Amino acid sequence: MPSHRAKQLSVLTMNTVGFTACFAVWVMFSVIGIPIKTGLQLSDTEFGLLAATPILTGSLLRLPLGMMTDKFGGRIVYFILMLSIIAPLFLISLATAYWQFLVLGLFVGAAGASFSVGIAYTARWFTKKRQGFAMGIFGAGNAGAAVTKFVAPSIVVAWGWEMVPVIYAIAMTVVVILFWFFTYTDTEHHVESSITIWDQVKALRDPTVWKYCQYYSLVFGGFVALSLWMTKYYMGTYGHGIQEAALLAAIFVLPSGLIRALGGWLSDKFGAHRVTWSVMWVSMTCLFFMSYPQTELVITKIDGNTFSMHLGVNEYMFTALLFVVGIAWGFGKASVFKYLSDEYPENIGVMSGIVGLVGGMGGFVLPIMFGALLDMTGVSSTAFMLLFGVTLVSLMWMQYSGEREKDKTRIKQFYPIDTAP
Repeated sequence: MPSHRAKQLSVLTMNTVGFTACFAVWVMFSVIGIPIKTGLQLSDTEFGLLAATPILTGSLLRLPLGMMTDKFGGRIVYFILMLSIIAPLFLISLATAYWQFLVLGLFVGAAGASFSVGIAYTARWFTKKRQGFAMGIFGAGNAGAAVTKFVAPSIVVAWGWEMVPVIYAIAMTVVVILFWFFTYTDTEHHVESSITIWDQVKALRDPTVWKYCQYYSLVFGGFVALSLWMTKYYMGTYGHGIQEAALLAAIFVLPSGLIRALGGWLSDKFGAHRVTWSVMWVSMTCLFFMSYPQTELVITKIDGNTFSMHLGVNEYMFTALLFVVGIAWGFGKASVFKYLSDEYPENIGVMSGIVGLVGGMGGFVLPIMFGALLDMTGVSSTAFMLLFGVTLVSLMWMQYSGEREKDKTRIKQFYPIDTAP
Protein backbone atom coordinates (compact mmCIF):
# COMPACT_ATOMS: atom_id res chain seq x y z
CA MET A 1 0.00 0.00 0.00
CA PRO A 2 1.55 3.35 -1.02
CA SER A 3 2.22 5.89 1.72
CA HIS A 4 0.25 9.12 1.93
CA ARG A 5 3.29 11.00 0.61
CA ALA A 6 3.57 8.66 -2.38
CA LYS A 7 -0.13 9.13 -3.13
CA GLN A 8 0.28 12.91 -2.92
CA LEU A 9 3.10 12.92 -5.45
CA SER A 10 1.39 10.43 -7.77
CA VAL A 11 -1.87 12.41 -7.79
CA LEU A 12 -0.02 15.69 -8.35
CA THR A 13 2.04 14.21 -11.19
CA MET A 14 -0.90 12.65 -13.04
CA ASN A 15 -3.10 15.70 -12.48
CA THR A 16 -0.41 17.85 -14.06
CA VAL A 17 0.14 15.46 -16.98
CA GLY A 18 -3.60 15.30 -17.58
CA PHE A 19 -3.98 19.06 -17.45
CA THR A 20 -1.05 19.51 -19.85
CA ALA A 21 -2.71 17.17 -22.36
CA CYS A 22 -6.09 18.85 -21.93
CA PHE A 23 -4.62 22.32 -22.38
CA ALA A 24 -2.81 21.26 -25.55
CA VAL A 25 -6.15 20.07 -26.93
CA TRP A 26 -7.96 23.19 -25.71
CA VAL A 27 -5.79 25.58 -27.77
CA MET A 28 -5.36 23.26 -30.77
CA PHE A 29 -7.29 25.59 -33.11
CA SER A 30 -4.66 28.30 -32.56
CA VAL A 31 -2.52 26.30 -35.02
CA ILE A 32 -4.84 24.18 -37.15
CA GLY A 33 -7.25 27.12 -37.37
CA ILE A 34 -4.76 28.96 -39.59
CA PRO A 35 -4.87 26.50 -42.56
CA ILE A 36 -8.60 26.07 -41.93
CA LYS A 37 -9.00 29.88 -42.17
CA THR A 38 -7.15 29.87 -45.49
CA GLY A 39 -9.10 26.92 -46.88
CA LEU A 40 -12.52 28.31 -45.89
CA GLN A 41 -11.55 31.96 -46.59
CA LEU A 42 -12.57 33.15 -43.12
CA SER A 43 -12.35 36.73 -41.85
CA ASP A 44 -10.25 37.60 -38.79
CA THR A 45 -13.41 37.76 -36.69
CA GLU A 46 -14.47 34.30 -37.89
CA PHE A 47 -10.99 32.97 -37.13
CA GLY A 48 -11.20 34.49 -33.65
CA LEU A 49 -14.54 32.74 -33.08
CA LEU A 50 -13.17 29.43 -34.37
CA ALA A 51 -10.13 29.59 -32.09
CA ALA A 52 -12.21 30.69 -29.11
CA THR A 53 -15.16 28.29 -29.42
CA PRO A 54 -13.50 25.50 -27.37
CA ILE A 55 -12.76 28.08 -24.69
CA LEU A 56 -16.49 28.75 -24.29
CA THR A 57 -17.52 25.24 -23.21
CA GLY A 58 -14.33 24.74 -21.22
CA SER A 59 -15.20 27.88 -19.27
CA LEU A 60 -18.92 27.23 -18.78
CA LEU A 61 -18.29 23.69 -17.52
CA ARG A 62 -15.77 24.76 -14.91
CA LEU A 63 -18.36 25.71 -12.32
CA PRO A 64 -20.56 22.57 -12.50
CA LEU A 65 -17.52 20.30 -12.69
CA GLY A 66 -15.94 22.12 -9.75
CA MET A 67 -19.12 21.37 -7.79
CA MET A 68 -19.04 17.73 -8.89
CA THR A 69 -15.42 17.48 -7.76
CA ASP A 70 -16.37 18.69 -4.28
CA LYS A 71 -19.25 16.22 -4.22
CA PHE A 72 -17.87 13.05 -5.84
CA GLY A 73 -14.09 13.49 -5.78
CA GLY A 74 -11.60 14.57 -8.41
CA ARG A 75 -10.48 11.18 -9.68
CA ILE A 76 -13.73 9.96 -11.24
CA VAL A 77 -14.74 13.39 -12.55
CA TYR A 78 -11.33 13.99 -14.13
CA PHE A 79 -11.29 10.52 -15.71
CA ILE A 80 -14.74 10.83 -17.32
CA LEU A 81 -13.97 14.34 -18.54
CA MET A 82 -10.79 13.31 -20.38
CA LEU A 83 -12.47 10.21 -21.77
CA SER A 84 -15.34 12.28 -23.20
CA ILE A 85 -13.18 14.42 -25.51
CA ILE A 86 -11.44 11.59 -27.40
CA ALA A 87 -14.22 10.91 -29.93
CA PRO A 88 -14.88 14.60 -30.81
CA LEU A 89 -11.14 15.07 -31.26
CA PHE A 90 -10.99 12.35 -33.89
CA LEU A 91 -14.10 13.68 -35.67
CA ILE A 92 -12.48 17.09 -36.19
CA SER A 93 -10.18 15.46 -38.75
CA LEU A 94 -13.26 14.60 -40.84
CA ALA A 95 -14.93 18.03 -40.68
CA THR A 96 -15.19 20.15 -43.85
CA ALA A 97 -17.63 23.00 -43.07
CA TYR A 98 -17.20 25.97 -40.75
CA TRP A 99 -20.25 25.04 -38.64
CA GLN A 100 -18.88 21.52 -38.16
CA PHE A 101 -15.65 22.89 -36.72
CA LEU A 102 -17.61 25.15 -34.38
CA VAL A 103 -19.84 22.34 -33.10
CA LEU A 104 -16.98 19.89 -32.58
CA GLY A 105 -14.96 22.67 -31.00
CA LEU A 106 -17.69 23.03 -28.39
CA PHE A 107 -17.37 19.33 -27.47
CA VAL A 108 -13.57 19.32 -27.45
CA GLY A 109 -13.62 22.49 -25.36
CA ALA A 110 -14.70 20.45 -22.34
CA ALA A 111 -10.97 19.77 -21.93
CA GLY A 112 -10.58 23.28 -20.53
CA ALA A 113 -12.82 22.42 -17.58
CA SER A 114 -10.10 20.05 -16.37
CA PHE A 115 -8.59 22.98 -14.50
CA SER A 116 -11.36 23.40 -11.92
CA VAL A 117 -11.40 19.62 -11.39
CA GLY A 118 -7.65 19.22 -11.09
CA ILE A 119 -7.00 22.29 -8.97
CA ALA A 120 -9.52 21.19 -6.32
CA TYR A 121 -8.38 17.55 -6.50
CA THR A 122 -4.77 18.68 -6.05
CA ALA A 123 -5.39 21.20 -3.26
CA ARG A 124 -7.18 18.72 -1.02
CA TRP A 125 -4.16 16.41 -0.97
CA PHE A 126 -1.89 19.08 0.56
CA THR A 127 -1.78 21.16 3.73
CA LYS A 128 -2.72 24.83 3.62
CA LYS A 129 0.94 25.85 3.95
CA ARG A 130 1.90 23.92 0.78
CA GLN A 131 -1.24 24.37 -1.29
CA GLY A 132 0.06 27.37 -3.21
CA PHE A 133 3.14 25.50 -4.39
CA ALA A 134 1.21 22.31 -5.21
CA MET A 135 -1.44 24.23 -7.15
CA GLY A 136 1.34 26.11 -8.93
CA ILE A 137 2.91 22.84 -10.08
CA PHE A 138 -0.46 21.62 -11.31
CA GLY A 139 -1.10 24.93 -13.04
CA ALA A 140 2.18 24.54 -14.93
CA GLY A 141 0.08 22.27 -17.14
CA ASN A 142 -0.73 25.52 -18.95
CA ALA A 143 2.48 24.66 -20.78
CA GLY A 144 0.29 22.32 -22.80
CA ALA A 145 -0.28 25.38 -24.97
CA ALA A 146 3.45 25.33 -25.70
CA VAL A 147 3.23 21.63 -26.57
CA THR A 148 0.74 22.58 -29.27
CA LYS A 149 3.03 25.38 -30.47
CA PHE A 150 5.97 22.98 -30.80
CA VAL A 151 4.23 19.84 -32.07
CA ALA A 152 1.19 20.87 -34.10
CA PRO A 153 2.95 23.06 -36.73
CA SER A 154 5.37 20.25 -37.58
CA ILE A 155 2.48 17.82 -37.99
CA VAL A 156 0.66 20.35 -40.19
CA VAL A 157 3.68 20.77 -42.44
CA ALA A 158 4.47 17.05 -42.62
CA TRP A 159 1.01 15.46 -42.92
CA GLY A 160 -1.58 18.23 -43.02
CA TRP A 161 -3.74 19.75 -40.29
CA GLU A 162 -6.10 16.74 -40.32
CA MET A 163 -3.50 14.57 -38.55
CA VAL A 164 -3.21 16.90 -35.54
CA PRO A 165 -6.54 15.94 -33.91
CA VAL A 166 -5.97 12.26 -34.74
CA ILE A 167 -2.57 12.21 -32.99
CA TYR A 168 -3.99 14.21 -30.07
CA ALA A 169 -6.84 11.68 -29.70
CA ILE A 170 -4.34 8.79 -29.48
CA ALA A 171 -2.20 10.68 -26.95
CA MET A 172 -5.24 11.51 -24.81
CA THR A 173 -6.22 7.83 -24.74
CA VAL A 174 -2.81 6.95 -23.31
CA VAL A 175 -3.06 9.72 -20.70
CA VAL A 176 -6.53 8.55 -19.59
CA ILE A 177 -5.28 5.00 -19.01
CA LEU A 178 -2.24 6.14 -17.02
CA PHE A 179 -4.34 8.54 -14.98
CA TRP A 180 -6.72 5.83 -13.84
CA PHE A 181 -3.96 3.52 -12.66
CA PHE A 182 -1.82 6.11 -10.85
CA THR A 183 -4.36 8.24 -8.97
CA TYR A 184 -6.28 7.66 -5.74
CA THR A 185 -9.51 8.58 -3.99
CA ASP A 186 -9.83 9.89 -0.43
CA THR A 187 -13.48 10.20 0.59
CA GLU A 188 -12.52 12.65 3.35
CA HIS A 189 -11.89 15.19 0.59
CA HIS A 190 -15.54 15.16 -0.47
CA VAL A 191 -18.00 17.82 0.68
CA GLU A 192 -20.59 16.47 3.16
CA SER A 193 -23.74 15.18 1.50
CA SER A 194 -25.86 17.70 3.44
CA ILE A 195 -24.37 20.49 1.32
CA THR A 196 -26.51 20.90 -1.79
CA ILE A 197 -25.73 22.34 -5.19
CA TRP A 198 -27.88 25.33 -4.23
CA ASP A 199 -25.67 25.89 -1.17
CA GLN A 200 -22.67 25.91 -3.44
CA VAL A 201 -24.26 28.24 -6.01
CA LYS A 202 -24.96 30.76 -3.23
CA ALA A 203 -21.22 31.40 -3.25
CA LEU A 204 -21.93 33.62 -6.27
CA ARG A 205 -23.41 36.17 -3.87
CA ASP A 206 -19.98 36.81 -2.38
CA PRO A 207 -18.70 40.07 -3.94
CA THR A 208 -15.09 39.21 -3.10
CA VAL A 209 -15.01 36.29 -5.52
CA TRP A 210 -15.95 38.60 -8.39
CA LYS A 211 -12.87 40.67 -7.69
CA TYR A 212 -10.71 37.59 -8.13
CA CYS A 213 -12.63 36.82 -11.31
CA GLN A 214 -11.52 40.19 -12.70
CA TYR A 215 -7.87 39.47 -11.92
CA TYR A 216 -8.08 36.00 -13.42
CA SER A 217 -9.82 37.21 -16.57
CA LEU A 218 -6.56 39.04 -17.31
CA VAL A 219 -3.80 36.71 -16.13
CA PHE A 220 -5.50 33.54 -17.38
CA GLY A 221 -8.03 34.83 -19.89
CA GLY A 222 -5.36 37.04 -21.45
CA PHE A 223 -2.92 34.13 -21.47
CA VAL A 224 -5.39 31.88 -23.29
CA ALA A 225 -6.35 34.64 -25.72
CA LEU A 226 -2.75 35.40 -26.67
CA SER A 227 -1.96 31.68 -26.87
CA LEU A 228 -4.66 31.46 -29.53
CA TRP A 229 -3.73 34.72 -31.25
CA MET A 230 0.07 35.04 -31.30
CA THR A 231 0.88 32.49 -34.04
CA LYS A 232 -1.41 34.34 -36.43
CA TYR A 233 -0.09 37.70 -35.15
CA TYR A 234 3.52 36.83 -35.96
CA MET A 235 2.52 35.53 -39.38
CA GLY A 236 0.47 38.61 -40.26
CA THR A 237 2.59 41.33 -38.64
CA TYR A 238 6.12 40.05 -39.21
CA GLY A 239 5.65 37.69 -42.17
CA HIS A 240 6.80 34.42 -40.57
CA GLY A 241 5.75 30.93 -41.67
CA ILE A 242 3.55 28.86 -39.39
CA GLN A 243 6.42 26.94 -37.76
CA GLU A 244 8.53 30.03 -37.04
CA ALA A 245 5.49 31.95 -35.83
CA ALA A 246 4.45 29.15 -33.48
CA LEU A 247 7.96 28.91 -32.03
CA LEU A 248 8.02 32.66 -31.40
CA ALA A 249 4.60 32.43 -29.75
CA ALA A 250 5.98 29.65 -27.53
CA ILE A 251 8.42 32.19 -26.07
CA PHE A 252 5.33 33.64 -24.37
CA VAL A 253 3.42 30.42 -23.74
CA LEU A 254 6.04 28.04 -22.33
CA PRO A 255 7.57 30.20 -19.56
CA SER A 256 4.13 31.44 -18.50
CA GLY A 257 3.03 27.87 -17.90
CA LEU A 258 6.18 26.54 -16.25
CA ILE A 259 6.77 29.54 -13.97
CA ARG A 260 3.43 29.07 -12.27
CA ALA A 261 4.89 26.74 -9.64
CA LEU A 262 7.31 29.47 -8.58
CA GLY A 263 4.39 31.89 -8.46
CA GLY A 264 2.64 29.52 -6.06
CA TRP A 265 5.70 29.35 -3.81
CA LEU A 266 6.07 33.15 -3.80
CA SER A 267 2.38 33.51 -2.95
CA ASP A 268 2.83 31.11 -0.02
CA LYS A 269 5.83 33.09 1.19
CA PHE A 270 4.91 36.72 0.54
CA GLY A 271 1.15 36.63 0.16
CA ALA A 272 -1.19 36.62 -2.81
CA HIS A 273 -1.75 40.38 -2.80
CA ARG A 274 1.90 41.38 -3.01
CA VAL A 275 2.55 38.99 -5.91
CA THR A 276 -0.60 39.97 -7.81
CA TRP A 277 0.05 43.69 -7.30
CA SER A 278 3.52 43.33 -8.83
CA VAL A 279 2.11 41.28 -11.71
CA MET A 280 -0.37 43.99 -12.62
CA TRP A 281 2.22 46.77 -12.66
CA VAL A 282 4.67 44.77 -14.79
CA SER A 283 1.87 43.82 -17.19
CA MET A 284 0.61 47.37 -17.59
CA THR A 285 4.10 48.72 -18.28
CA CYS A 286 4.86 46.13 -20.96
CA LEU A 287 1.43 46.34 -22.59
CA PHE A 288 1.74 50.12 -22.84
CA PHE A 289 4.70 49.77 -25.21
CA MET A 290 3.33 46.71 -27.02
CA SER A 291 0.07 48.50 -27.81
CA TYR A 292 1.77 51.38 -29.63
CA PRO A 293 1.10 50.96 -33.39
CA GLN A 294 3.84 51.17 -35.99
CA THR A 295 3.80 54.90 -36.84
CA GLU A 296 5.54 57.09 -39.41
CA LEU A 297 5.63 60.63 -38.06
CA VAL A 298 6.31 63.52 -40.46
CA ILE A 299 7.54 66.69 -38.75
CA THR A 300 7.57 70.12 -40.42
CA LYS A 301 10.36 72.46 -39.33
CA ILE A 302 10.09 76.27 -39.18
CA ASP A 303 11.94 76.60 -42.49
CA GLY A 304 9.27 74.52 -44.23
CA ASN A 305 11.40 71.40 -44.64
CA THR A 306 10.20 68.08 -43.23
CA PHE A 307 11.72 64.95 -41.83
CA SER A 308 10.12 61.67 -40.86
CA MET A 309 10.47 59.58 -37.73
CA HIS A 310 9.44 55.98 -37.17
CA LEU A 311 7.83 55.15 -33.84
CA GLY A 312 7.02 51.67 -32.68
CA VAL A 313 8.42 48.53 -31.07
CA ASN A 314 10.51 46.32 -33.36
CA GLU A 315 10.07 42.55 -33.46
CA TYR A 316 12.92 41.83 -31.06
CA MET A 317 11.76 44.29 -28.42
CA PHE A 318 8.16 43.16 -28.86
CA THR A 319 9.13 39.52 -28.28
CA ALA A 320 11.14 40.47 -25.18
CA LEU A 321 8.16 42.37 -23.75
CA LEU A 322 5.86 39.47 -24.60
CA PHE A 323 8.19 37.13 -22.71
CA VAL A 324 8.05 39.38 -19.63
CA VAL A 325 4.24 39.54 -19.78
CA GLY A 326 4.13 35.73 -19.97
CA ILE A 327 6.32 35.42 -16.86
CA ALA A 328 4.20 37.97 -14.98
CA TRP A 329 0.94 36.25 -15.87
CA GLY A 330 2.41 32.88 -14.87
CA PHE A 331 2.96 34.31 -11.37
CA GLY A 332 -0.49 35.89 -11.42
CA LYS A 333 -2.30 32.69 -12.32
CA ALA A 334 -0.88 31.08 -9.18
CA SER A 335 -1.36 34.06 -6.87
CA VAL A 336 -5.05 34.44 -7.71
CA PHE A 337 -5.71 30.84 -6.70
CA LYS A 338 -3.71 31.36 -3.53
CA TYR A 339 -6.33 33.96 -2.66
CA LEU A 340 -8.99 31.27 -3.07
CA SER A 341 -7.24 28.60 -0.98
CA ASP A 342 -6.76 31.19 1.78
CA GLU A 343 -10.32 32.49 1.85
CA TYR A 344 -12.36 29.44 0.81
CA PRO A 345 -10.53 26.33 2.07
CA GLU A 346 -13.74 24.30 2.53
CA ASN A 347 -15.31 25.26 -0.79
CA ILE A 348 -12.35 25.55 -3.12
CA GLY A 349 -13.92 23.37 -5.82
CA VAL A 350 -16.88 25.64 -6.44
CA MET A 351 -14.83 28.83 -5.95
CA SER A 352 -12.17 27.67 -8.38
CA GLY A 353 -15.00 26.79 -10.74
CA ILE A 354 -16.44 30.31 -10.54
CA VAL A 355 -13.12 32.07 -10.99
CA GLY A 356 -11.98 29.59 -13.64
CA LEU A 357 -15.25 30.07 -15.51
CA VAL A 358 -14.93 33.85 -15.65
CA GLY A 359 -11.22 33.65 -16.47
CA GLY A 360 -11.96 31.18 -19.24
CA MET A 361 -14.72 33.42 -20.58
CA GLY A 362 -12.06 36.10 -20.87
CA GLY A 363 -10.12 33.66 -23.03
CA PHE A 364 -13.25 33.16 -25.15
CA VAL A 365 -14.29 36.81 -25.56
CA LEU A 366 -10.86 38.38 -26.05
CA PRO A 367 -9.83 36.55 -29.29
CA ILE A 368 -13.16 37.46 -30.86
CA MET A 369 -12.63 41.07 -29.83
CA PHE A 370 -9.06 40.93 -31.20
CA GLY A 371 -10.42 39.81 -34.56
CA ALA A 372 -13.24 42.36 -34.59
CA LEU A 373 -10.87 45.23 -33.72
CA LEU A 374 -8.44 44.10 -36.40
CA ASP A 375 -11.21 43.89 -39.01
CA MET A 376 -12.51 47.36 -38.03
CA THR A 377 -9.21 49.24 -37.72
CA GLY A 378 -6.59 47.22 -39.61
CA VAL A 379 -4.21 47.94 -36.68
CA SER A 380 -2.76 44.73 -35.25
CA SER A 381 -1.69 46.27 -31.92
CA THR A 382 -5.31 46.95 -30.93
CA ALA A 383 -5.26 43.58 -29.15
CA PHE A 384 -2.67 44.91 -26.74
CA MET A 385 -4.50 48.21 -26.32
CA LEU A 386 -7.49 46.21 -25.10
CA LEU A 387 -5.35 44.18 -22.67
CA PHE A 388 -3.77 47.38 -21.36
CA GLY A 389 -7.25 48.68 -20.50
CA VAL A 390 -8.19 45.46 -18.67
CA THR A 391 -4.96 45.66 -16.64
CA LEU A 392 -5.65 49.25 -15.67
CA VAL A 393 -9.11 48.31 -14.35
CA SER A 394 -7.59 45.47 -12.29
CA LEU A 395 -4.99 47.77 -10.75
CA MET A 396 -7.60 50.33 -9.79
CA TRP A 397 -9.71 47.64 -8.14
CA MET A 398 -6.72 46.30 -6.21
CA GLN A 399 -5.77 49.77 -4.99
CA TYR A 400 -9.01 50.11 -3.03
CA SER A 401 -9.59 46.50 -2.03
CA GLY A 402 -7.87 46.50 1.38
CA GLU A 403 -6.13 43.17 0.70
CA ARG A 404 -2.67 44.08 2.01
CA GLU A 405 -3.59 43.72 5.70
CA LYS A 406 -5.19 40.32 5.03
CA ASP A 407 -1.93 39.17 3.45
CA LYS A 408 0.10 40.23 6.48
CA THR A 409 -2.16 38.24 8.80
CA ARG A 410 -1.96 35.08 6.68
CA ILE A 411 1.82 35.23 6.29
CA LYS A 412 2.40 35.63 10.05
CA GLN A 413 0.27 32.53 10.61
CA PHE A 414 2.83 30.35 8.79
CA TYR A 415 6.10 32.33 8.94
CA PRO A 416 7.33 33.91 12.19
CA ILE A 417 9.38 36.51 10.30
CA ASP A 418 7.28 39.35 8.93
CA THR A 419 7.93 39.27 5.20
CA ALA A 420 4.84 41.22 4.28
CA PRO A 421 5.23 44.74 2.91
